[in-house]
Amino acid sequence: MIDTTTLPRRPGCYLFKDANNRILYVGKAKSIRKRVASYFQKKDHDPKTQALLSHIHDVTFFATSNEVEALILENNLIKRHQPPYNINLKDAKRYAFLELTNEEFPRLLLSRRKNSKGQFYGPFVSAQERDYVRELLVKTFQLRTCTRLPKKVCLRYHLGLCSGPCAGHISEARYHERVSQAREVLKGKTRGLIQALERDMKHFSEELNFESAKEARDRIRALEALETRQNMERMKRYDEDIINYQVKQDVVYLMLVNVYKGTLATKHEYVFDETPSFFEEFILQYYAGDHAGHPVPGELILPAKIDAPLHAFLEKQHKGRVTLTVPKRGSKKQLLELVAKNIELTYFADVQKLEALQKALQLHEQPAVIECFDISHLSGSSTTGSMVQFRSAQPDKSNYRRFKIKSVEGVDDYQGIAEVVHRRYHRLLEEQSPLPRLIVVDGGKGQLNAALAALDRLELKIPTIALAKQEEEIYLPGQPYPLRLPQKSTALLFLRAIRDEAHRFALGYNRLLRKKKMTE
Repeated sequence: MIDTTTLPRRPGCYLFKDANNRILYVGKAKSIRKRVASYFQKKDHDPKTQALLSHIHDVTFFATSNEVEALILENNLIKRHQPPYNINLKDAKRYAFLELTNEEFPRLLLSRRKNSKGQFYGPFVSAQERDYVRELLVKTFQLRTCTRLPKKVCLRYHLGLCSGPCAGHISEARYHERVSQAREVLKGKTRGLIQALERDMKHFSEELNFESAKEARDRIRALEALETRQNMERMKRYDEDIINYQVKQDVVYLMLVNVYKGTLATKHEYVFDETPSFFEEFILQYYAGDHAGHPVPGELILPAKIDAPLHAFLEKQHKGRVTLTVPKRGSKKQLLELVAKNIELTYFADVQKLEALQKALQLHEQPAVIECFDISHLSGSSTTGSMVQFRSAQPDKSNYRRFKIKSVEGVDDYQGIAEVVHRRYHRLLEEQSPLPRLIVVDGGKGQLNAALAALDRLELKIPTIALAKQEEEIYLPGQPYPLRLPQKSTALLFLRAIRDEAHRFALGYNRLLRKKKMTE
């Protein structure tokens, strides 16, 4: 079961992955959490979706500023990764150009080839983006679309979509001024045009020319929407990496996003202790050290400068020029801020879960490391145990453990819990390894008492609780009645996710043993 409480209530894309970390499906959503949760709440899925759900092991996300960016990013990610459960998207009009015709009153047309005397812009890798740009510019600047100039205005003029050059409602000079503005956008100079229109809008307002001020305002909004899209899909001939980080309580939370030819493709997350030169150390290790094999891109978008020797090293690795950009404004600054927002959502949403659990269970400190035990039975006879560990509210699969119960004959959950808890923490004491901040056992009061007895024999005082399946009741030491939290509370949803992960891990072990027994 996927813990959807880790997902943000924001626009963006979600990626379903299987047990081998392969991307199965990419989707977009207005609210990532709500959309992903709907997959697991509905029961009447079609066969294809049911097959997808049976293979989902993990979900990751990339939050965006709005739904438009999510749409573009989804398209880019599907093209990049080609997930098996997504529709195979193929642009029939791929690499088309936009053409400003060489006419008295120019039109903006779609074109596959540069075979006329007009001005061409492109190629556009995405047909969707090309069509959007054309539609926006034609509408914003009221450019004509008719093949030949008619003798009277058409319906588009009456709808406010055309300036009506055919009937003399706009002069040739004024029309060409609008064409020039459209040309600036096609050259990528959107920000300068927006600033000019903002000055015009202010001037019109001061002159009480509210109709012209409204036209300028509408054009500003349309161009800002286009600028938003260009954050997610930018035509480039080289690759980029965007790196950003946050430091909290001497811990660095860093995210690196790979951009391939203008397409946001993959993100990587790292957590490590802060050192005086951690940023440059990370860059060196990522591109040359333990992570050798990561290619150096043509540009790095960074939150801070790095020293000249490291820059020279990167160019040597790249075998060419590497641009280092520390943006102060513009689209690259927005991308850097978007990565920072994803750091916030990825790492610090987990802190809220730990805080909620600490408060609900009245713990003295946040349970940064939680271990959960589950007992299961092989064909009603042999008993097995499993343990999962959550570190900083995320599964730490390198510390999952499986146990063959040695001291129990038949079915005895209490004795099984006692054995695995004793074995686990006796081993940690021998190794002088850190102990968890919270122990969770699957079951009720009996399982809790068995775990506490095992800890007493080891003279350990670790906060321990039991979570019962049916009513989701929480049993606490020394309390006569179980604690019942609201069903949708952050603390209970988090505990359920931990318990369900332990159960899933236990079932996997059982299946493995059953298969082994059948072949003996």
